[in-house]
Amino acid sequence: MLDIKQIRENPELVKKKLNSRNDKYDIQPILDLSEKQRELEAKRSQLQARSNEIGKLVGQKIKSGVNPQSDEISALKEEGNNLKTTLSDLEPQEKELKAQIQDLLLALPNLPSDTTPIGLNEDDNPEVRRWGDEYKPENSNILPHWEIGEKLGILNFERAVKIAQSRFVSLIGAGAALERALIQFMLNTHIQAGYTEVSPPILVNTDSLTGTGQLPKFAEESFKCADDELWLIPTAEVPVTNFYRGEILNAEELPIYHCAYTPCFRREAGSYGRDMRGLIRLHQFNKVELVKLVKPEDSFEELEKLLGSAESILQGLKLPYRVINLCTGDLGFGATKTYDLEVWLPSSGKYREISSCSNCVDFQARRADIRFKETGKKGTHFVHTLNGSGLAVGRTMAAILENYQQADGTIKVPEVLQVYLGREVL
Repeated sequence: MLDIKQIRENPELVKKKLNSRNDKYDIQPILDLSEKQRELEAKRSQLQARSNEIGKLVGQKIKSGVNPQSDEISALKEEGNNLKTTLSDLEPQEKELKAQIQDLLLALPNLPSDTTPIGLNEDDNPEVRRWGDEYKPENSNILPHWEIGEKLGILNFERAVKIAQSRFVSLIGAGAALERALIQFMLNTHIQAGYTEVSPPILVNTDSLTGTGQLPKFAEESFKCADDELWLIPTAEVPVTNFYRGEILNAEELPIYHCAYTPCFRREAGSYGRDMRGLIRLHQFNKVELVKLVKPEDSFEELEKLLGSAESILQGLKLPYRVINLCTGDLGFGATKTYDLEVWLPSSGKYREISSCSNCVDFQARRADIRFKETGKKGTHFVHTLNGSGLAVGRTMAAILENYQQADGTIKVPEVLQVYLGREVL
């Protein structure tokens, strides 16, 4: 959520940054309502001051000998009662104005950082670097991962559709083992790098999704358990960040690094017709997520480290990838700056997203009210939150099935996974 003070004091800058997102956002209603609220606050303050003054004046006059039943005292008491009635009427008006402002603020995305490139869409995302070209397979007859997976009997889409619907998959035998091995390898790598593992609930309440920015704007993307007012998580970013919702942390606790493996659930609304086959765009998928809570002055440096943590998994698996810097028109709702990692899928000759690493600065912390306090200093400050996939497990598996595919139709197991799987070939 944006700071209302920033909107009031720098409306043109806020408009410029919002417009750079290639969408239409109107902050004038917020400015108008904010002005009404401030006028109402000023009026209430004046009336309250007069009410307090009358209370003191009545006491002083009675103490000095004025008859409590006199017309003078009665007039003051009547004025005081009228003021209390007016103040009582103003309270719900002010509450309603605050609620309207809050609703409008919740609908606004984060402001892009100064180092986020300006652009209209994904075509304008600049490439930062590539890694692992030497690991691209020489075999030119590589089957798509869903075909080789079905041939090997380790992926089954047809039975998953029978059980649920399209965009689900069942993993069998070595397929299930490979996914489990990937999850363990990812968690072990991140824990060794200083992250603390969390196993959170995968059903969360509305406040949690609001805190990280999925609600109210993206309700159609999530699966809701209507009878319980709970939602299936779209990413572990939601429960892990909300671990600290409504808390004031000690500055000495920061930075906080967490990693978490969870199933994730997304409707993929608006994506029908895209990636209908394979493991790229499923309603249910597994992911290892990285979440950081840090001091404001450290957040952009921490973003680079977060990106490095995600890259370490691809480098360990020797999977070719590239890093891109998302432009303003492709930036996620809650992010101020995002790097995407795209892994090489040789069957299509394309790089495909496998991780997004984002700095949300204080955007989520304002929504979730996560603050910190410096020892010996007055006041509190909002933390900065960061998150990134480390990695999306199904997409990693897809990359392995294609990049490690052999001419005889087998799959070579990446060296770092052989200890988990106890085999060298699928």
